[in-house]
Formats: sequence, C-alpha cells, structure tokens
Amino acid sequence: MSNLFELACREKYRFPYKGYISTEDLWDLPMTALDDIYKSLTRDVKKQSEESLLADKTEDDELTNKIEIVKHIFTVKKEEAQALKEKAKNAEKRKRILEVLAQKQDESLRNMSEDELKKLLEEI
Repeated sequence: MSNLFELACREKYRFPYKGYISTEDLWDLPMTALDDIYKSLTRDVKKQSEESLLADKTEDDELTNKIEIVKHIFTVKKEEAQALKEKAKNAEKRKRILEVLAQKQDESLRNMSEDELKKLLEEI
C-alpha cells in the first residue's frame, strides 16, 4: 500500500471533491465524503467499461489506484472510529467499577466496630 501512496504523490493524483483535492487531503475528510468520492470513482470505472465500437477497452490504472487509496483510507478511519468507541466504552466501564468499589469500601467501613474505626484513624 505504501508504494501506492508514493505513486499517488509522484503522479499528483487529484480526487473529485468540491473541485479536486490531493491524496493527503483525503485523511481530513469525514467518512461520508470518502464514500461520495468512492462512488464517483466507481461511476467513472463503469463509464469506461461500457461497450463501444469506437473505443478499445482499456483499464485505467490511475482510476483503479485512486479507488484503492480511498478504500484504504476509509478502512483506516473506520477502524480508528471503532477503537475510539471501544476506548470510551472501557472508560465508562472502569468508572462504574470504581464507583461500585468505593461503595463496597464505604460499606466495609460502616460494618466496622467503633474500636476498629478509632484504630484506623490512629494509623492515619
């Protein structure tokens, strides 16, 4: 994949989005915009693959490369978003566990005798 990005930089690939944007600009777009670009590129592929008596059928490597780049960036962004959701979920779970632990510790203190509580205070 890294060779594909090198090729995109060297060949100065531009992608259709509110005019044209460069390869590195794709990383700043939301996933919905990447999906729109992907749809536009696949439409172009379909147009090129239409049967014609006048034109020889040729495969456009640049168009194929652009599609692969957009798909890769979309996948990476999707995985990053999923990781953030998982991290937030784990943080919430950790918070709840700490709250329950604090409640149990309070309960444990409440169940101690007066002498045990005085002894703990002296130790502090």
